[in-house]
Amino acid sequence: MNPWFSIARDAVRLGVEAQDVITLRLTRLAAGGTSGHAEAHRMVTEKLEAFATVQMAFALSLLTGHQAPAIARRTIGIYGKHVRANRRRLSRG
Repeated sequence: MNPWFSIARDAVRLGVEAQDVITLRLTRLAAGGTSGHAEAHRMVTEKLEAFATVQMAFALSLLTGHQAPAIARRTIGIYGKHVRANRRRLSRG
């Protein structure tokens, strides 16, 4: 089977999960106060951290000779880990 089909499926799943996080974050931001302010700062920090992690993994994958499908899977996996953690955290509070 073509590896890009499963990568596309995982990317769509990540997009749906990210929409959940966006909804939860917007709710928290709209509530304002200390919680909303903290979430705004956390959101930016987490995005930069996830991006830096992906960039490092991408560079390491290229240097070690990984093929494009493996790099794409790893990238989706890293972003997915961050998105799932945020969804769990935001759903609790």
